[in-house]
Amino acid sequence: MEPLASLTKRRNLSGKLTKNSKLFKSIIAAIQEKKGENIVSLDLRKIPEAVADFFIVCEATSQPQVKAIADNIEDRVKENCGENVFHKEGFQSMQWVLVDFVDVVVHIMQPETRKFYNLEEMWSDAVVEEHQ
Repeated sequence: MEPLASLTKRRNLSGKLTKNSKLFKSIIAAIQEKKGENIVSLDLRKIPEAVADFFIVCEATSQPQVKAIADNIEDRVKENCGENVFHKEGFQSMQWVLVDFVDVVVHIMQPETRKFYNLEEMWSDAVVEEHQ
């Protein structure tokens, strides 16, 4: 559960992000460009304990694809929004990579890892939306 540990070290400050924001849309598009699968967003804005406004979770079927998605997210957000990643981790094992933009935290996971940690269940109070 290492990738989640870094989330407790900072708190969400804005609370103003929406699903229509350029950041949110850029992240979803970047995942789709690299063929990420089973993309869902968890709207955490009404959960007091939440460390971000949104979690975006997706699957990649191989380690190279995990890296490609993470790199593409970073590149597209920088290009479209001018924002840098606040924190990222998980690049050693490539089973679960976390890309943190403070308001949005992206979790790129291999299917077995996603099934094991089941973030959607852990944050079951969140509004979940699937993205094709």
